[in-house]
Amino acid sequence: MTRKKLLRINLISLTLILTLAACAKRPDAITAISIPIAAYQNLDCTQLANELIVENEQLAALSISQNKAATADAVGVFLVGVPAGSVTGNDKEGQIAVSKGKIISIESASKAKGCDTSSLVSG
Repeated sequence: MTRKKLLRINLISLTLILTLAACAKRPDAITAISIPIAAYQNLDCTQLANELIVENEQLAALSISQNKAATADAVGVFLVGVPAGSVTGNDKEGQIAVSKGKIISIESASKAKGCDTSSLVSG
């Protein structure tokens, strides 16, 4: 194999790897970031329950958007080699990680206070 062909193969491989790495992740593949429980310790059980409901709704909306971005990326990469969802700014990975972290902190604060949030299903 000539040096030029080898360079071309390496360049194509690198482009493919970078393109695939830029694709939006599915929401279930995104890990939560750590949010300090102190942010919620001053709330009572009712307030914590309300915060949990709001954050679960926020996570659900973000997840729908993220799934659309991931699908757009897959289609874009297949058709034109560009992750369209990520390029257009539809990737919500950071917001989903924060939302998941908030839910964990709210649930932890609720548990520490002995609140009954069993009827509230988290994301």
